[in-house]
Amino acid sequence: MTATRTLISPATLARPRGKAIYWTVFTAVVVLFALAFLFPVYWMVTGAMKSPDEVARTPPTLVPQHWHTGAYTDAWDLMQLPQHLWNTVVQAAGAWALQLVFCTAAAYALSKLRPAFGKVILGGILATLMVPAQALVVPKYLTVADLPLLHTSLLNDPLAIWLPAVANAFNLYLLKRFFDQLPRDVLEAAEIDGAGKLRTLWSVVLPMSRPVLGVVSIFALVAVWQDFLWPLMVFSDTDKQPISVALVQLSQNIQLTVLLAAMVIAGIPMVALFLVFQRHIIAGISAGSTKG
Repeated sequence: MTATRTLISPATLARPRGKAIYWTVFTAVVVLFALAFLFPVYWMVTGAMKSPDEVARTPPTLVPQHWHTGAYTDAWDLMQLPQHLWNTVVQAAGAWALQLVFCTAAAYALSKLRPAFGKVILGGILATLMVPAQALVVPKYLTVADLPLLHTSLLNDPLAIWLPAVANAFNLYLLKRFFDQLPRDVLEAAEIDGAGKLRTLWSVVLPMSRPVLGVVSIFALVAVWQDFLWPLMVFSDTDKQPISVALVQLSQNIQLTVLLAAMVIAGIPMVALFLVFQRHIIAGISAGSTKG
C-alpha cells in the first residue's frame, strides 16, 4: 500500500511541538471560517432585537443594549409573512416535484436506455449551462406570457415558476452521472427477474439513488426559494408574490429592525431543511465522487 503524502509528514505530527502547531493552525482556520459564515447571521438576528436608534448607531454595538423581540411579531403581521411564505412553499414544492420527475426520467433514459443521438441531446442540454441566466429571462418571459400553441398566459400563476424550473441541465447531468455509476449487475438481475425498464427505475434505481435525489432536492428548493428576478417579473399581483420579492416590495415604509426580523424568518425554513437532511446531503455529494 502506497503511503499518502500530506503537507505535514507523520513523523512531524508525532512530535509534541509539531502536533501542537498543527492543531493550533487547524483550530484557528476553523474558527475563522466559522466566524466568516456565522457572523452575518448573528448580526442579522441580533440587529432585529435592537431599537431603531441603536441599529443605526455608529459605531455599531456588537450586543444589543436592550433586547426587543417586538420586531419579529411586527414583521409577521405588517409584512404579511404567512401568506408570502405559503406562496413560496407552493412555488418551491411544485418546482421540486416536477423537476424530480422529469429530470430523473430524462437522466435515466440518457444513462440506461441509450436512445439514438443520446450524446448529441446531452451535449445540447449541457450547452445551455454556458448561456448566462440573464440572457434567457426575456425568452422565458415571452413564452410564459403567451404559451405557444395554447396561447394562454401563465403570469401570476405558479406554473410560471414550475415549468421553467424543470429545464435544469445541472441537476439532470448530476443524476445521469450517478446513474452511470450504478452497478450493472444489479440492473441485469432485475431484468432477468422480468422487471421492465419502468419497474427497474421505480424498484431498483430510485431506492439506490436516495443520496443524489436528496442533493437535487436541496438544489431545486433553494433555487426557487432565493430567486428574485424571475418571480418579480411574472408576479405583478402582490398577494401571489413569494417571500424574496415581498421583502423588497414591502420594505419601503418599514423600520430596519422589522425588515431584519423578516429576513431572519424568511431564512429559517431553508436552514431547518439543511439541518434535518444534512446527512443525506453530505452522503449524496460524496456518492457522486465514487463508483458504486
